[in-house]
Amino acid sequence: MLSPKRVKFRKQHRGRMKGISTRGNKICFGKFALQALEPAWITSRQIEAGRRAISRYARRGGKIWIRIFPDKPVTMRPAETRMGSGKGSPEYWVSVVKPNRILYEISGVSENIAKAAMKIAAYKMPIRTQFITSTSIDPSIRVKKKEF
Repeated sequence: MLSPKRVKFRKQHRGRMKGISTRGNKICFGKFALQALEPAWITSRQIEAGRRAISRYARRGGKIWIRIFPDKPVTMRPAETRMGSGKGSPEYWVSVVKPNRILYEISGVSENIAKAAMKIAAYKMPIRTQFITSTSIDPSIRVKKKEF
């Protein structure tokens, strides 16, 4: 599972998930992609489950890019502890995902295989997603959308 090697601070504030993603919202590496439609925290386990689903379905064909990284620690208090005594210890890592963010990209496979692989990965995500296709390589990328 993905996690940072080291961080400057062990614990973070929860923050807010306002607005839409302005970075990481275009297809950059592959030909087909899975795009988020809702804001959420996606855990490192969910990212890994989606990656495994895509790579298993593609059967070592093509190349996969993971466009999100879990760099936010989520803390939890031990069960049945009393109030007070500070913030809990970091338990797992999440990636803050806003709408329009690209989660995974794939290339080197046909559109049917890519669509089916992304659909299986979409089931692993806690949010609604859509399959998008980069129809041209030039800077003015036209995007064809299909929601799952």
